[in-house]
Amino acid sequence: MRYYQDVGQTRYHFNDLKSLLAKATPLRSGDELAGIAALDSTERVAAQMALADLPLTVFLNEVVIPYEEDEVTRLIIDRHDAQAFAEIAHFTVGDLRDWLLGEEATTEKLQQLQFAFTPEMVAAVSKIMRVQDLILVAKKCRVVTRFRNTIGLEGCLSTRLQPNHPTDDLLGISASIVDGLMYGNGDAVIGINPATDNIQNLSDLLKLLDQIIQEYQIPTQSCVLTHISSAIQLVEKNVPLDLVFQSIAGTEKANESFGISLQLLQEGYEAGLSLNRGTVGQNVMYFETGQGSALSSNTHFNVDQQTIEARAYAVAREFKPLLVNTVVGFIGPEYLYNGKQIIRAGLEDHFCGKLLGVPMGCDICYTNHADADQDDMDMLLTMLATAGINFIMGIPGSDDVMLNYQTTSFHDALYIRQLLGLQPAPEFSVWLAQQGIFQQQQHHIEWAKQLPPNFARILAS
Repeated sequence: MRYYQDVGQTRYHFNDLKSLLAKATPLRSGDELAGIAALDSTERVAAQMALADLPLTVFLNEVVIPYEEDEVTRLIIDRHDAQAFAEIAHFTVGDLRDWLLGEEATTEKLQQLQFAFTPEMVAAVSKIMRVQDLILVAKKCRVVTRFRNTIGLEGCLSTRLQPNHPTDDLLGISASIVDGLMYGNGDAVIGINPATDNIQNLSDLLKLLDQIIQEYQIPTQSCVLTHISSAIQLVEKNVPLDLVFQSIAGTEKANESFGISLQLLQEGYEAGLSLNRGTVGQNVMYFETGQGSALSSNTHFNVDQQTIEARAYAVAREFKPLLVNTVVGFIGPEYLYNGKQIIRAGLEDHFCGKLLGVPMGCDICYTNHADADQDDMDMLLTMLATAGINFIMGIPGSDDVMLNYQTTSFHDALYIRQLLGLQPAPEFSVWLAQQGIFQQQQHHIEWAKQLPPNFARILAS
C-alpha cells in the first residue's frame, strides 16, 4: 500500500509501510548506508506526519517482511493478543503516543498490553516521540525477572560485571571480579566474553565463576557469552552453567547468519531449565542485540535498523529471558555515527523493549573510531537510569581490553545509584551489607512483597 503526505506545495510519496517507517526514523548513519533514509529533514517530517495518522490496524494487515518468508514475522503475528488489542484498536500511531503519555497508561495497564503491541507498532510510535517522551513512558514499564536474585524492581539498578581478559587468564579475570564486587557490581550477572571459544576453555571459565559464587554465597548468576550450541554441549556435560546466552536479531535470515533459529533457541532454553540452578526463579536466558546487526549481514530486507531491532525483542520475550541487552554503540559509526545517534538509539531500544515486556538493559558504549566520548555516555547513562533501565555494564576503567571498546565502569554504577537513590537487586544488596562492602540501606517496602520468604524476613529485620 502506498502512503503520502502533503507539506506545503509538495506531496511526499512512500511506497509501502517499511519505506514510511524508514523515512520517519530520526537520522542515523546505518539507514543512510542502506539507502533507505529520508533525503532531508522535510521528507522526514512528512513521513512522521503520515505515520502519526496511520491506524494501528495497518500493522496487522501489512507486514514489513512477508509472513511466509520469515519465522520472526510469523512469531510476531501468531503471538499477537487480539483480545487485549481491542482496547486500543481504534488508535492511530499518534493517538497511541498521546495515550502512552497520559495518566491512563499505568504500569499495570501497559503490562496487560505487552502482547497487544507488535514491534512495528512500538517502533513507529517511538519515531514520533521526543527524548523526554521515550524516558517518561519507559519509566512506567516494569519488567521483573528472577534467577538467584530479583532484577527490575522499582528503585533498583543492576549491573553486569564484565571481567573480560584478552587471554582468558583465570587470575586476571578473578582480580577483575573482586574489583567489581567491591564497587557493588555484578547483581545482574557476572558475564565473560571468552577470548577462546572451545569447550574446555568455556568449561574452565564457568567452573571458576561457579566456585566464586558458591564460595562466597553471592546471590547472583554467571554467564560465559558463547554460542548457544556450545551452551547446550556444556549442559550435556553437566558443567555448572547458569544462563544460556545468544546474540539475536529481528529477521530469520539475520539469525541464520548467527547460526541460530527459533528452534535452536528453544532447545537452549530447555537445556538451561533442565539444570534447575535458579534459587528464586528460572529465567535462564541472556540475549544481546544491537541496531545495525541485520544490515551488517545484508539481511534487513530494506527495513530500517531500529524497526529490525524492535523485532528482535519479540524473539527475546518468547523465551522469558532474565536479561536482554542492547549493545547500542558497539557495531560502529557505520550504523550509529556519533554520540547524538547513539543516545537516541539507546533510549528508543529501551522504550521499545520495555513496552513489549522485555527486561531491558543497555551496554552504554561506543567504538574508538566513533564520533563519541564519555560525556555522551554519561548523558545516556543518566537518561536511561531515569527511565528505569534494568541493568547496565560494569567494566574495569570503562575500557574493555579484550573487545577494545568503551563502555561504563564500576564507579559509573556508584554515580548513578547515588544520584537517583537506586539500589542493587535486593538480595545482592543484603549480601553487600553483610560483607561490609555497602552500608545497610533502608529498602523500598515494595521489594519485600515480591521476594522469597527468607529474603523478606532479612529485609524486615
